[in-house]
Amino acid sequence: MIGIIDYGMGNLKSVTNSLNFIGVRSFISNDFNELKKADSLILPGVGAFKDAMRQIKQYELDDFIVGAVKENKPLLGICLGMQLLVEKSLEDGEHKGLGIIDGEVLPIEGVEKVPHMGWNQLSLIDDSPIWGDLKQPYVYFVHSYYVSTPPKNVIATVNYGGHKTVGIQKGRVYGLQFHPEKSGEEGLTILRNFAIIGGEQL
Repeated sequence: MIGIIDYGMGNLKSVTNSLNFIGVRSFISNDFNELKKADSLILPGVGAFKDAMRQIKQYELDDFIVGAVKENKPLLGICLGMQLLVEKSLEDGEHKGLGIIDGEVLPIEGVEKVPHMGWNQLSLIDDSPIWGDLKQPYVYFVHSYYVSTPPKNVIATVNYGGHKTVGIQKGRVYGLQFHPEKSGEEGLTILRNFAIIGGEQL
């Protein structure tokens, strides 16, 4: 069972619909006592980093998320949810993140069009279990900021004004800058792989 963390800024319906489509059980909650019952967690997100962290703290979910990671519970951050995993963001000032993975969130620069919106091809850096048998999937993006992190954490990049990190991993924590729930069959495969990491029998 996957617990989808609701802090008021997530793309909850699309994620839930995608999980339902591939036969993965899930529930949505902002109550950490309920979320503790999940086998794995998804941290979605749409919007501004500063507002997201404020909401997470308001629901007392920050300590819960960090504690779940220490217990080795699989966690997937999607889009803004990926950015929240790192130490800080420079979006609209400097703001502290969850600090689960080393790194910072920086603005996309040196391109004609921001936000980076639409389909783009991933370059997979590592044989991460979240990719399974995928080779060079096309996935859907909507973002104006990206994560800069040490190479050891990078599992995917995309070429947009130079190579930008769009997939990160540390242990059983994964972050994806794109939206797998909006990325067709290849996105569903990624969600299916994450569910299997969390113990789902598919």
